[in-house]
Amino acid sequence: MRYHMDSAIYASMLYDFYGALLSESQRAVMALYHEDNLSLSEIAEELGQTRQAVHYTLKKAEAALEEYEKKLRLLTTYEDNQEMAEKAAEIVRSSNLGEKEAYELLSIIKKLAE
Repeated sequence: MRYHMDSAIYASMLYDFYGALLSESQRAVMALYHEDNLSLSEIAEELGQTRQAVHYTLKKAEAALEEYEKKLRLLTTYEDNQEMAEKAAEIVRSSNLGEKEAYELLSIIKKLAE
């Protein structure tokens, strides 16, 4: 994994980018697990499913999200843009620009990174 984050954060970020592409049941499980921080047993109880069914749905959803990322690379591009924006901001901060120009450039960089 290219990312410097734990797998739960990685899965949550993938869900943010690609969650709309999942089935309704996969979105429900992902949201309860990653956003509401419910355990598999709690999700199973809430959805009226077995814990094993919830686990299977979660793993299928996470695999689908990783497949979307391999093909579309939205998260990778987002992270690359964040890194470039930070480098550009550092250059602006260390330059001899006037305060007004530096502020304007940093504002532009921040907007581009969003």
